Amino acid sequence: MSSGKRAGDRQKRGFRPVLLVLAVGITLCVVAWGYLVYAAIDFGSAARHDDEPSAWWFLAIAAVGAVACLFLGFMLVARFARALGLTSAPAPKPRRDPSVPKGGKRAAR
Repeated sequence: MSSGKRAGDRQKRGFRPVLLVLAVGITLCVVAWGYLVYAAIDFGSAARHDDEPSAWWFLAIAAVGAVACLFLGFMLVARFARALGLTSAPAPKPRRDPSVPKGGKRAAR
């Protein structure tokens, strides 16, 4: 019998450029989201006071852009957490038993 520790060698945690790219992407998304929200507020006030149709279109574009930036930022945060090891991938679904009929008990009748 051998004695001692059976654990493998520890991996060195070095510089990972993927984390830097994700962090920069998250930062850019948050900054763009803040700017687009500010622009949407400004366009909204201009549209209400001046009653310009173009301001309403700019408001709509800025609002959709802000939603897209926030969504992309959340997706990048999820990937960042996965890359850091804070979260893990979901477990795969078990394969269906071919002997069991599709549809459950009602389909088996």
